[in-house]
Amino acid sequence: MVAFVVDTNVPMAANGRETHADMRCQLRCVETLKSVIQQGIVAIDDKGMIVNEYRRRLSLAGAPGVGDAFSRYVFDNQYRDDRVQRVAVKPSEDDRRGFEELPRNKFDRSDRKFLAVAVVANAVVLNAVDNDWSEQEALMQELNVRVEELCPQHLNER
Repeated sequence: MVAFVVDTNVPMAANGRETHADMRCQLRCVETLKSVIQQGIVAIDDKGMIVNEYRRRLSLAGAPGVGDAFSRYVFDNQYRDDRVQRVAVKPSEDDRRGFEELPRNKFDRSDRKFLAVAVVANAVVLNAVDNDWSEQEALMQELNVRVEELCPQHLNER
């Protein structure tokens, strides 16, 4: 089963709130989240950083959007190895790295947790509207991290 790291912008785009995602992007995010839940494994960190970000930005009640339902799914299943893969990541004292699993980088600090988890879990990163992933393509190649851009039409808009 393929493991996926889901950047918070994907469920937010699926919800259609707090995003510049068009309807095509929103639909792609909805379909992708449903597919991940049915056929994949969600990779998160063992420190709860990703789950906490989901909790801050999405509704843990699981409604009203598909992104909220995804957040609830991850929260409810975070200790079920058949649905969610929890990987150990180690925050680094070196602010230029963010995590011991990463080299020095200029990647967005708030997204480094997703990147570190992707490295450890050998997971595919799902991104909807965040330019950082494509702007740091060289770093992704260096770390052998595959990023699936769900909404390429929105790259370089911000």
